[in-house]
Amino acid sequence: MADTPQLWMRSETRPTERRAPLTPEDAERLVRQGVRITVEESVHRVFPLDAYEAAGCRTAQAGSWSRAAPGSAYVLGLKELPSTPDRLHHRHVYFGHAYKGQAQAPELLRRFAAGGGTLLDLEYLADARGRRLAAFGYWAGYAGAALAALHARGALTAPLVPLPRPELDARLRAAAPDGLRALVIGAGGRSGRGACDALTTAGIPVTRWDRTATRRLDRAALLGHDILVNAVLTTRPVPPFLTPADLEGVPRRLSVIADITCDTGSELHLLPVYDRLTDWTAPARRLPVGGPPLDVIAIDNLPSLLPAEAARAFSADLLPKLLALHSPSPDPDWLRCRAAFTTALAALAGPERAA
Repeated sequence: MADTPQLWMRSETRPTERRAPLTPEDAERLVRQGVRITVEESVHRVFPLDAYEAAGCRTAQAGSWSRAAPGSAYVLGLKELPSTPDRLHHRHVYFGHAYKGQAQAPELLRRFAAGGGTLLDLEYLADARGRRLAAFGYWAGYAGAALAALHARGALTAPLVPLPRPELDARLRAAAPDGLRALVIGAGGRSGRGACDALTTAGIPVTRWDRTATRRLDRAALLGHDILVNAVLTTRPVPPFLTPADLEGVPRRLSVIADITCDTGSELHLLPVYDRLTDWTAPARRLPVGGPPLDVIAIDNLPSLLPAEAARAFSADLLPKLLALHSPSPDPDWLRCRAAFTTALAALAGPERAA
C-alpha cells in the first residue's frame, strides 16, 4: 500500500453527524510525518475548519472528493457516501456497513466494482485476534444507555441535540431514585462498558451479562428489567435475544430497549422485535406488542451526541493505522481489512455470473 502519503477527509452527508475521524491535533501529527491532508468544509463538524488549516492541512469544498481528490488519495470519512457518483474509484476508509447483508450493500459494492475502487471498512480494521483497532463503541454505549435512562424517566426530549458530557451527566443525575433496573448484554465490551457507566451515572442498578449468560438466555430475567441495552456485536448468525413471540402472554417489566448494534435488515439482528431504525427527530418508537408499552431506541450514529469526546478517542486509536497506510511494507491489519472487501465483492459477483 506504499505510495505518496495523502489523505482527503470528506464532509459527512448526514446533518446529524458532527464527529470527525481525525481531530486537528492528530492531523498535525500526520502532517509532521509528511502526510498531505485535505479537509473538506463542513457546517456540522464539531471541529472548525480553521483548526485543520492551522495544523497544516489544505481545505476543499464540501463533497468535492469525487472530482478533485487525486486517485492516489485515501478518502477518509465515517458514515455513508452520497448516492453519486455511480462509479467509485478511490480507496475509501469509513464504516461502509456492506458485509452483513444490509439492504443497501449490493448497490454500494456494485459502485466500487464499477469504478475499480476499494472499501477499507473501519468495522473490519482488526488485529490478528479479531479485535477492532479503532471504534466508537464506548461512546455509542454511553449515549444509547443515557437515552434509554432518560426515556424511561420521561425526560427524553426530541429532536436530540449534541451535548457536552458534563451536561448529559447532569441530566442523568437529576432524577431521584425511582426503582428502575437495567440489563446490559455484552457488558464486557467497549459498548457495554460505556452503557454500564452511563447507567451508573444515572443511579440505575445494572445487571451485566456477558457471552456466557447468553448461551442459555433467561428471558424471564431479561423481561424482568425496565431497560435492556444490547451491546453485542456478532459476526455470525446466533439465536436472537428477543422475538415478538417472546413478548406475548408473559409477565413483562421491560419498557425500553436501546439497541447499540443496530443490525436491522441483517441475519445478525439479535432483537428482531423491531425492523427499522429510529433517529434524532424521533429517537424512540413504540412497538406494536400487547401488554405494557415497550419502546425501542435504535440510532446508528449515537456517538455523535457526544461528538468531541467520541472523535478524540477514535482519532487517537486510528492515528497509528493512518500512518501505516503509507508504510513501505504492507500493514497486516489493513491487508485483512482489504481482504474482507475482496471477499464481499466476490460474493456479490458470484450470483450475478450465475444469473
